[in-house]
Amino acid sequence: MTTSLSLSSLPDLGAEVARPAYARGALSPGIVHVGVGNFHRAHQIVYLDRLFNKGLDHDWAVIGAGVRPGDAAMRERLKAQDWLSSVVELDPGGLTARVTGVMVDFTPIDPEALVETLKRPEIRIVSLTITEGGYYVDATTGGFDAGHPDMRADAERPDAPATVFGILLKALGARQAAGVAPFTVMSCDNLPENGHVTRATMLGLARLISPDLARWVGENVAFPSSMVDCITPATSDRERQLLRERFRLEDAAPVACEPFRQWVMEDNFPAGRPRLEEVGVEFVADVAAFELMKLRILNGGHAAIAYPGALLGHHFVHDAMADPLVAGFLARLAHAEIIPTVPPIPGVDFTAYFGQVVTRFSNPEVGDTIPRLCLDGSNRQPKFILPTLRDRLGAGASIDGLALEVALWCRYCAGTTETGETLEIVDERRDELRERAAAARDRPAAFLEMASVFGDLAADPSFSAAFAKALAALWRDGVRETIAAYVGARGTG
Repeated sequence: MTTSLSLSSLPDLGAEVARPAYARGALSPGIVHVGVGNFHRAHQIVYLDRLFNKGLDHDWAVIGAGVRPGDAAMRERLKAQDWLSSVVELDPGGLTARVTGVMVDFTPIDPEALVETLKRPEIRIVSLTITEGGYYVDATTGGFDAGHPDMRADAERPDAPATVFGILLKALGARQAAGVAPFTVMSCDNLPENGHVTRATMLGLARLISPDLARWVGENVAFPSSMVDCITPATSDRERQLLRERFRLEDAAPVACEPFRQWVMEDNFPAGRPRLEEVGVEFVADVAAFELMKLRILNGGHAAIAYPGALLGHHFVHDAMADPLVAGFLARLAHAEIIPTVPPIPGVDFTAYFGQVVTRFSNPEVGDTIPRLCLDGSNRQPKFILPTLRDRLGAGASIDGLALEVALWCRYCAGTTETGETLEIVDERRDELRERAAAARDRPAAFLEMASVFGDLAADPSFSAAFAKALAALWRDGVRETIAAYVGARGTG
């Protein structure tokens, strides 16, 4: 017999399910979070839940928000269970489950309703998980993409915005007019210097709307950067069944995640913040080094195993890690080419950090999938792989492994595994990727000439030659033999 999740059913949950030690009615909101997905509820919500359980800062509860159709579906699922979420931590040493009550409301998926919520003086932080590709960054310049149709539309109709950034600017303008202090905007997406990126997008759009608004935002709104980390797979029937069978709990939107969490933030919150340092969050003056470590070693590591894993027919990440060639490729690439580009951080051992990453990737309980890691490569490669490649080229260092990683992505975009099975390419540039990957078999430059992804890298002779060599080997010798040749090569690059 299972218990359906709701406020009224909390007393009926089994002893094996942790539940809020705080009264939900005693909470008041201080944060609006845009993009209520699994990661937000496994990470930020869990940290706040721990803080509230200590009896601290109950005026920092969360109101959910969103602008996409998927956000509306999530809102309906959570509304039916009083905004509660269950979180299962997939620890190989023993699974645990908790119910969090941090979210107290969820605005209707309507820009005007969200603006009204954001105008409330008690809202002092707006946090974001809107995906790495949601910040309107020009892939060629790395700056704000002022020509994007979404940005042009919001600039032309600032009173009827459709994007997150247009909505935030309208709300900030209303707060300015009413003499209400601005909220802090905190990105929790996997972007290098995500606070700076968010600020650039906000100011870029504000300048298109009103120079005065842009000036006020630039002088008064804080955009702290943060590094977030917790592997959180998409919810499938596997996770729902696990919750029912292990914990006798029925949840319309359960979250399953690894037991590891890390959150490092710049301490820049003029309007105040919850005391998250009490529950393990690290506040630092500059988060850039921590971000770079995570983005290059962990996220770059995910990219490194994604495409060989898919091409060799692996579905689960832990199965790919059990393949000596995939694990060997990751290890050699990380030690020879990725880790040397990460600046030292006092007290942090990158070799130990990489060992921890390998352990996390190999956790069979997480059930993370190779298809998830392959998603949206045209947005992820420029953030997780290509900056490392640029640094290596600038230093005159070997890029054999990084070029092979890009070639593996190209080979994946051709759409078939080593055994001829069809691969589903999930990417906003899917059709172009397929066309260019097919053309690259005879003319490798066809893939690199995708300026929206590679920028000027196609013109670098060292990279283009290494990529062409790797891609030719993949088609001629196959994925397994090509990776084996790289893993078995002597030297460290």
